[in-house]
Amino acid sequence: MMLVTLLRTAWIAGTLPILLACIPSPKLDAFHNLLLGFAKRGKTMHSSSRKFTVPQKYFIHFYILAVIWTSILLATTWHYAYRITPAVSEPSLYSSIANHLTGSSYVFSLHKSHSSSRDHKYCVWQSVFMLVLMEVQVVPRLFESLYVFKYSPSARMHILGYLTGLFFYTAAPLSLCGKYAPEIFKFVADLVAEFVIKGKDRMQVAEFDWWGHLYPLLHLRWYIWIGGAIFLWGWIHQRRCHTILGSLRENEEKDEDYSIPNGDWFKYISSPHYLAEIVIYAGIVIASGCSDVTIWLLFVFAVANLAFAAKETHNWYLQKFDNYPKDRTAIFPFIY
Repeated sequence: MMLVTLLRTAWIAGTLPILLACIPSPKLDAFHNLLLGFAKRGKTMHSSSRKFTVPQKYFIHFYILAVIWTSILLATTWHYAYRITPAVSEPSLYSSIANHLTGSSYVFSLHKSHSSSRDHKYCVWQSVFMLVLMEVQVVPRLFESLYVFKYSPSARMHILGYLTGLFFYTAAPLSLCGKYAPEIFKFVADLVAEFVIKGKDRMQVAEFDWWGHLYPLLHLRWYIWIGGAIFLWGWIHQRRCHTILGSLRENEEKDEDYSIPNGDWFKYISSPHYLAEIVIYAGIVIASGCSDVTIWLLFVFAVANLAFAAKETHNWYLQKFDNYPKDRTAIFPFIY
């Protein structure tokens, strides 16, 4: 519970300043402008503003981190879910050794622990499904950073915005399996201890059971698949919108080479890729069963952060282009 509490505290701490800055009060104007300065990047940041900034092309660092970290969590959680699905009757010698090495007094036994319960197994497989969704999200983002977006050489972002991105892509995947992360890490420690004791040559190598790894996912409850469908809907539109944005700047060497984006959800709002990301995380919330407070806090942070950034982007479009469509809103069609 310590990890879960830490994650929830972090999401709340990241969300509250944004919500506070959105309160329409003259007394908070200074705080609003301060937070806005941290959030600015790329075209919304003046090219002369280089103090405490990094190149916007460092966005790729977010997705390198996200792909590596999500892949590690997905692989370990998936293997752990597979291993706890069949009945295990013998106690683990290596878990005791790992406990000793890590200073833990808790003896991990799949046979005796609560992980043998049906509900617990189901929830672990549910985490696997959500991590699959996260992997589907971050891998294309890495590809887009490499081959789709053409960042201007002078495009910058604030160092705090950069650190926020690193935090998000560390905490978001972990939030999807946070309840079970300690026992998963313990499971990995057991495997490492077994490898150290037995050695590579004495480790039992079994043929990979594809069906055993996939079958439980096919029997998850209906709302998880609805969440997956909503995720896919947002994912498709985000890919389309990113392709449109990537095609706007034909020459990445020209700093002011911008034009009005059109097509897909750009017909209604200025930042449809942000709205699509909100839809993506809404799908994950639904796939979680709408009962995980940590995932809800992740979603609220994403909505607040993206809406705040979208408003600034919308204002930039209005100032940049005299012929910008007046019926477009910032991020939520006809509302905001």
